[in-house]
Amino acid sequence: MSKIRLLIDEDAMDRRLVAALRARGIDVTTVGELSTTGLSDEEQLAIATEQQRVFYTFNVGDFCQLHNLYMTEGQTHSGIIVSSQDYSVGEQMRRVLKLIAIKSAKEMENQLVFLSSYSGE
Repeated sequence: MSKIRLLIDEDAMDRRLVAALRARGIDVTTVGELSTTGLSDEEQLAIATEQQRVFYTFNVGDFCQLHNLYMTEGQTHSGIIVSSQDYSVGEQMRRVLKLIAIKSAKEMENQLVFLSSYSGE
């Protein structure tokens, strides 16, 4: 079972979250580290897919639409996780770790997942 690898969007790239996930062995990078900030949502998702990374964002509306467009057009992506900005860094980390413990990278393909579905308990 291949483990989920993450690409974190510029709206969600809190260095504390990135450090906490890395400290727990998660392969994570950010659009800042890739120097792709400012690119369109479509370009960011394409980069994530090229790198076989699940895209993590707070941008619910745009990425729900983009996911639906991909599905309608028969395109594929490596997965999208959308999260609420209301979660603390610790809560985001716990929920992401729960999701990664349950789903493989293969199971995330073409999936749009709401982090709210994964309790950090």
